Amino acid sequence: MTHHQRQLLLGMLSYIALRDVSPQQVCQLSAIDYEIFTKESSGLSVKQLNDLWKNAGYLCRDPLFGLHFGESLQLTALGIVGEIIKTSNTVGEALTIAAGLVPLITDSFAFEVERARGGIKILLREKESGDDATTKKQLADLLLVFTIHELDGLTLEKIKPRNVRLPFLSATLREYSRVLRCDPTRANYYQLEFGSHYWDLPIITASYELQSYLVQTLSTTATVVLDSFEKKVREFVTKNSYQSLISLEDVAANFSLTPRSLQRKLQSQGITFQQIADDTRKSMALNLLASGKYQVKEVSAMLGYNELSAFSRAFKRWTGKTAGTYPA
Repeated sequence: MTHHQRQLLLGMLSYIALRDVSPQQVCQLSAIDYEIFTKESSGLSVKQLNDLWKNAGYLCRDPLFGLHFGESLQLTALGIVGEIIKTSNTVGEALTIAAGLVPLITDSFAFEVERARGGIKILLREKESGDDATTKKQLADLLLVFTIHELDGLTLEKIKPRNVRLPFLSATLREYSRVLRCDPTRANYYQLEFGSHYWDLPIITASYELQSYLVQTLSTTATVVLDSFEKKVREFVTKNSYQSLISLEDVAANFSLTPRSLQRKLQSQGITFQQIADDTRKSMALNLLASGKYQVKEVSAMLGYNELSAFSRAFKRWTGKTAGTYPA
C-alpha cells in the first residue's frame, strides 16, 4: 500500500465518519485491522480493498459512494497536487504529470490525456486488476470528480467539462450531472472533455498554499468523533468551501438527504445552514487576510466569489469593517 493509497483510504474513513457510520465497523466487516492504517509498511489484500469499498457504500446507504466521496476530496488532493505544482507551469503540463501519478492511487485504470484540435480529452482506460466491478465503478467515479475539482484548484476558477461520457446511464443521472457539472452521455468508457484553451492556462501556485493551510488547520482524522449533526455539516462545509460557495443542495445530496430534511435536522439543533455557511466563510476570510499572504481579490476568488464587490459586502456584514483595512 503506497503512501497515497493510504491517504486515500484514510480520507475514505474520515468521510464515512461524517456520514455517521463507524470507520471501525466498516473495517471489521471487511476483515481489516483498523490499526493497519497507522503502519507505513502494511498492505491490504485485493479482497479486503474490494470489501472496504462495498461495505462503505452499503453502510452509508449510498450507491454513489465513490462519486460523493470524490466530491468531498476536493480540498485534500492526497498530496498529489503539491507534486504536480512543483514540476509544471500550465494545466496541460499538470494533466500530463497527473497521468503518471494515478498508479500511486489505483492500478484499476490508466489516466490518458489527449490534446486534440477540438479540446482536451481525459480517458480512464480500464486495466486488468483484481478489483471487482463495484470497486472499479466507485474508483472511476472518484477519479472523474476529483480531476474536475483539482483543476478548479490549479486555475482558481470553477471549470465545467464540455462533455462527460459514462458506460451507463441510469436513474442517478441527475446526480452525476450535479457533481460533474455536465449532463453525461453514453459510451463504453469513462471520459472527460474540456475546452482546448485550458491546455496553456497557467496554474496558480497560491492555490496549493491555501490547500496546505486548510489541510493543516481544519482537517480532522477518521478517529475524531463528531457528536452532532451540526458538527458534521460544519466539517463538510469547511472542507468544501474552497473555490466555491457550497450550496444547501450540494451538502444535502452528499449526505443523501433532501434539502428540507437537512434544514430540519439543523433547526432541531438551533441553527440554520446559512449560519453555518456564513460562519465558515467568515472564519476562512479572517484567517487568510490576517496571515498577510493574500490580497483581498485573491481571498475573494479562493472563497468562490465571482465578484470582488460581493465578497466586500459580505465581509462588511460579518465584521463591520472593510476587507482592505483588515486586520488593522
